[in-house]
Amino acid sequence: MRPERFVINDRSWRLIEPLLPGTSRSRGVTAWDNRLFLEAVLWKVRVGGPWRDLPPGFGNWNSIFRRFRRWARDGVFDRIFAAVSGDPDFEYLIVDGTTISTHQKASGAKGGLEIRPSGARREG
Repeated sequence: MRPERFVINDRSWRLIEPLLPGTSRSRGVTAWDNRLFLEAVLWKVRVGGPWRDLPPGFGNWNSIFRRFRRWARDGVFDRIFAAVSGDPDFEYLIVDGTTISTHQKASGAKGGLEIRPSGARREG
């Protein structure tokens, strides 16, 4: 894992950090790694692979996935998006459940593509 390839720069982090659950000093919670967690989510968005393929440097993939689901449910990503939507560094980022993961069946995939001849071909 190469931190120099991370997306969130210090200026953007100062804007985002107050919007996130917990604090870096909170005991018994994982807020101390909020920035690394957000980088993991952004990595997932950029790469598009399964959660299980997250590099180990981000932490346990299942913990990150469960945290992502909690934050999505609680509107944390909506708050982040509202705060950074005017920031040109983040103009291409939209993070929500539909961006992150869609199962093949969600697109109607049921037995593959069905090609039907047009009406003109059937008659002639």
